[in-house]
Amino acid sequence: MATIPSLPSRDDVLRMARNTSDITGQLLDTAGNITRIAINTFDPRDGSGSEALRVLRETTAELAEASASPQAQEAFYRIVDTLMRLGTSGAPLAVHPVSEPAQALLTALGDSLLPVLDAVEPAVEEFAAALGDLVEATSPLLPAAAGLAAGTLLALTPVIRVAAEVLRDSSPELRRIADALTAALAPLMPLQVALAERAAEAGANVARTTLAPLADLTEAAAATTKAARPVLIAGEELLVSGLEHLQPLLLTTASRAGRFARDAAVRVSAAVSPAAERGVVVAVSPA
Repeated sequence: MATIPSLPSRDDVLRMARNTSDITGQLLDTAGNITRIAINTFDPRDGSGSEALRVLRETTAELAEASASPQAQEAFYRIVDTLMRLGTSGAPLAVHPVSEPAQALLTALGDSLLPVLDAVEPAVEEFAAALGDLVEATSPLLPAAAGLAAGTLLALTPVIRVAAEVLRDSSPELRRIADALTAALAPLMPLQVALAERAAEAGANVARTTLAPLADLTEAAAATTKAARPVLIAGEELLVSGLEHLQPLLLTTASRAGRFARDAAVRVSAAVSPAAERGVVVAVSPA
């Protein structure tokens, strides 16, 4: 049950009244300053008021002359006509019956997604941080990936251009295909709707009948997992220890494979290099 907020104390009331009076005084001072500026501007005694009135009169006359031109009238007419068309075409959407289900759908989605977003937010933040670390770690590979993507796009560009030209030249045939598909599928739509309704009803009945056994199965699986947790933890520890024991062997194998690949590359490059001098023997000592 929501608690009833406590009433403000006498000090709070006095402080709010004092703040209100201060704000009111500031507003009155601002209004007085604005009035004083207006009086000083339009005062005919020092000549500034008559000058300001003259400039205002000339500006108003120029605006009236510009707005009276045929071009301005045509522009105003187009603006008004566009606004009327937008209002005429957009107003029915607000009162259309379709808008009510759409509004209900948006409300339901908003009410149901907020708890999901609140629950998923920590995991999403952790995933985003891990993804940022992964991208930062693989940043040396990004230029190569970008070059590969650019080469692929350049290779696909002629194919896409030729396909577009073929489709553009075959527009009558495409139109015939579209008409034939429309004529063939149009009679099937009512049947598909009826089948969809029957499938939805059957699926709803199946869901109603299987939810209770599924709940029982889930509870049993949860209980089994809870009971087998020590076994799972022991299996994970065994797997991790096995990987730790295999790590030196994998490192040694990778190091030997790398040395063999380097030796082979040096020998092949020395054999096929046209600039290699005769009598030069290339020897590579293992690192």
